[in-house]
This record gives sequence, C-alpha cells and structure tokens, in this order.
Amino acid sequence: MPATPTLDTAPLDLAVGELKQHAASWTTTPLTDRIALLDRMLPKIAEGAPAMVADAARAKGYAADSAWAAEDWITAPWALAQTIGAHLHVLRRLAAGHDPVDAKAVHSHEGRTVVDVFPATTADRLLLNGFTAQVWTLPGTTPDQVVARAAGEYRGRPGEGAVALVLGAGNVAAITPLDIIHKLYADGEVVLAKMNPVNAYLRPHFEKVFAEFVAAGWVRFVDGGGAEGAYLTTHEGIDTIHVTGSDRTHDAIVWGTDDQAEERRRTDTPYNDKPFTSELGGVSPCIVTPGPWSDADLRFQAEHIVTSKLNNSGHNCVATQILVVPREWDGTEKLLAEIRKVLRELPPRPDYYTGAEDRLDAVARAHADAEFTGDDTCRVLVPDITDPDDPMLSVEVFASALGVVRLPGADAPPFLRAATEFANDKLPGTLGATLLVHPRTERTHRAAVDEAIAGLRYGTLGVNCWSAFGFLLGYTPWGAFPGHTRQDIGSGIGFVHNAFMLEDVEKTVLRAPFAPSPRGLFTGSPSLSPRPPYYVTNRTGLTTMRRLTAYTTDPKVSRLPGIFASALRG
Repeated sequence: MPATPTLDTAPLDLAVGELKQHAASWTTTPLTDRIALLDRMLPKIAEGAPAMVADAARAKGYAADSAWAAEDWITAPWALAQTIGAHLHVLRRLAAGHDPVDAKAVHSHEGRTVVDVFPATTADRLLLNGFTAQVWTLPGTTPDQVVARAAGEYRGRPGEGAVALVLGAGNVAAITPLDIIHKLYADGEVVLAKMNPVNAYLRPHFEKVFAEFVAAGWVRFVDGGGAEGAYLTTHEGIDTIHVTGSDRTHDAIVWGTDDQAEERRRTDTPYNDKPFTSELGGVSPCIVTPGPWSDADLRFQAEHIVTSKLNNSGHNCVATQILVVPREWDGTEKLLAEIRKVLRELPPRPDYYTGAEDRLDAVARAHADAEFTGDDTCRVLVPDITDPDDPMLSVEVFASALGVVRLPGADAPPFLRAATEFANDKLPGTLGATLLVHPRTERTHRAAVDEAIAGLRYGTLGVNCWSAFGFLLGYTPWGAFPGHTRQDIGSGIGFVHNAFMLEDVEKTVLRAPFAPSPRGLFTGSPSLSPRPPYYVTNRTGLTTMRRLTAYTTDPKVSRLPGIFASALRG
C-alpha cells in the first residue's frame, strides 16, 4: 500500500501569517479607499470574463460559444460585477453621509418590518423591470432598529482584525469571490480562500480580480482538498470560518470525525468552536398553485421549472428537486407534458460534478417509473412520488433529477396550506423555495397566498421567480431561514451578500412577472421584461449576458440598445 503523502503545511502557514500581519491595516482602511478598490475591480472582471467563462465551460463539458455557456456568464463575471455594484451603491451612500438604506424603503407589512432592497437603482428598474425583492426581518424588529443597525462595520462597530477562512464551493464560480467580498466589506475581516478541487482552475482568474487585495495582504488563495481544509479549520491563526457545502462538511469540522463526534454533538462540546457561518443546501421545492393558466403560461412556466433543475446540470444548492403540484387541478398533467417537451428539446450536457452519476443511478434504481428524457441519460423525471419515505424527499440529489409530489386541493387555499406544511415539515433544508401563482389567483385568494408567503420557512422565497436569483443580486441576503443550530445545522447559519448589511434578517421574498412582455399585460403581471436570459430555453442568452456583463462593469448608456435588442429576441 502506498504511503499517505505528508501534508505540506508551510504554504498554508505562510498565507495565514501574512493575513494576520496585515489584518489591522484593512480594519483602518478608509471608506473612500475601500470604494476605490471595488471600483478598480470592475475593469479587471471585464477584461478576464471571456477567459473565465471559457475555462468554466471547458470544465463542465461544452464549448464557450455553446448556449449553455450563458449560465457561466451569469454565475461568474456578471454575478461578481453585479454584487460589486450593489456594494458600491451602498458604500457611496455611506460616504455621502446617508444611512445605508433609505428610511422610505423600510416599512411595516402586516405587523412585520420589511425592507425594499430591489430595485435599488434606475438601471435595476430598466434592466430587470418587474423584478422586486423585499427582506423580511425577524418578528419584533422595528423600522428604526433596521435603519440603526445596518452597516455596523461603517457605523461604530468595525471588525477587529480577524482572519476568516472561506472554504470555497466547487459548483458555482461566483460563490467563493462573493463570500470573500462579504467577509471583507460586511464583516471587516481579511480572507484566506481555499479553492475547491472541482473548480480550482478559477484561482488564477480570482487572483487577477482581487490583485490589489492580494498585494496588500488582505486576501490569499490556496489550493487543496480535505486534508488542507481540515488543517486550516483548526489553525490557531484562523478566527472565523465560512463554508458552502453539505451538512456533512459542517459536522466534520465542528464535531470531528472520530468515535467521539456524536457524543460531542449530544453534549454540545464542539471539537472546533470558532465562529462559523454556512450555506449548506437541502431539498428545494417548487410549488405550483392551481389557477387559470393558459397554454402559453404552461409552456413558459415549464421552461422556468426546467431552468431551475438543469441550470448547472442541477449542481446547485437550490436546484428544484421536488415539484409540488395539485392532484385535482386539470393543469397538472398539461404542465408535466410541457416539462417533458422542454427536457427533450434541450441539447445534451453532462452532469459533471463529483458523484453525480452514482446519485442519478440511485434515483433510477429506487423508482420503477423513472423517465429518462432527452438525448442523454442524465435527465431523470420521477412523475409521481407517493412514498413518504422516498429518498428524493430526504436526500439532496445535486444532479439532474426532478421528482413530482401531488397534494390535495383543486383550489388555491387548501392546496397552499397543504404545500406549505409539506415543504416546511417534510423536506430537509431551508435555503430556497419557489412559488408559482397566477396573478388572477393571487388577487382572488390574496389571504391564502399571503399566508403561504409568510409561512414558508426559507431564507429566500421566489414568487414566480426561481429562488436562486436571490443569490445573484448582491442586495439580497443569502442564507438559510434562521433557527438552525450547530447541533442541527440544516441549511446553515448566517447570511452573506447582503449589500445593505442588514441585521435581524429572516428571509428575502423575490417577485418576478408571471409572464414575459408583452403577454404579461394580459395575465395581470405587466412589465418590460422578456423571457429572462437565464432561462435554459433562451435563444440569445449568451449574447445578452455578454452585453449585460459589459454594461455592469462599465455602465455606458450606449450599451443599452444592444442589450435590449438581444434580450427581446430571446
């Protein structure tokens, strides 16, 4: 048997030591300088975007000019530029002497304090017309408290020169750099980012984007697998930890992996008690409310549902895994037929993430009625899950498998009550959920829809909008619904992104038009937004996202006509 290679800890120790040495200088860096640093990142993103996308596409098994590569523009350079823009918007308010969030955006809603966080700028209203986001704060929080507590890093509660370890995720390119920005700008901590082996090829791109932070000793990138990660989590120079991954990763770090791990958990005596935040996924639902859906509505929302499954081959922590539909609604079978059509029409692509093939095989073996759709064998549809102990209801597949659960209720109120209870109590995880509801249904059954929105215990709830969109906006906090503990970690603890740096966050509620322009005029959801460029069916998504990224990194008005021309053809 070959000997286990000795872990070379010298580069890791060096990186931690350099960060420790320079942490205080980041704490004392003036706000104007912090703003300038972000500003200078934008042209670096623009310059490196094509190469970053090309490397991501190659690693995922398709060409950089493939239609699939639109997602790599969205979840790498554009998401990074969008988040930097969101932080710049807020930091410039602070530099001008204003509160981070306008008091007019903070108001009461049915006894709760909510914050209108998107759209935040004129460009937001123009480019994502009809999309909105509200942050709901914890019960008992007042509007005055929301305004007073926001952006503590810049209002008398600065960081203390801590070194944060960010354990990078391997699935979505933007996760690691967005976590770095949050740690730097919201928590006031310098950052050691350990790349995930799955996407370590992104490290040179990130080092170029963060070049000034690296030169100043405020950010370091290292490679490595589990051994390097385990060493760093217990390093005396690491003060805080943030991880995106699975609950197993969290538990291994906090409780250890030896025979005493469960006893430590039971007695709440952790192996590692460093301050810890996490985003850990789960089994995410998409809930389809019965209503007067036209054939065009069925097709459009089928594209929406398939997007929420096939984006990144399902390797997303909020990929829709369970489609919750009304058993008695006459639209259910029509919707499933449209979903099958969309799955068949899309070109093949591999499920590239580690272990995906085995997880899909397990789904197929457990379901005699599993359907394999399309030109590859990766797309699995389980059309009727009835066993309450079905593994798809308890285990995150993290691949291109979609299960369907039928619940009673031909009308919206009883169905939404059943769906809310099912999602909250049966499905593990509280990171993100999606609720599809026709505008006429919402007007007719306002109380029932409001009750579902308030009752669904998820950190991000997308109403006619895949919850993953909240990951991209920068202004919207991203994390699990509060209430998890280190002993029962669920989908994690804490929020990242959150450009307004709000405290007391409970969840974000996103909204998008139910139908694209101009058809939205006839469904009751008028907007200027065509089919979103992140839809896997969008014919011009690649071109639109290239142009949108160019605008987001350098917002010249002359770029707008090209964006609109491409988007309208999608």
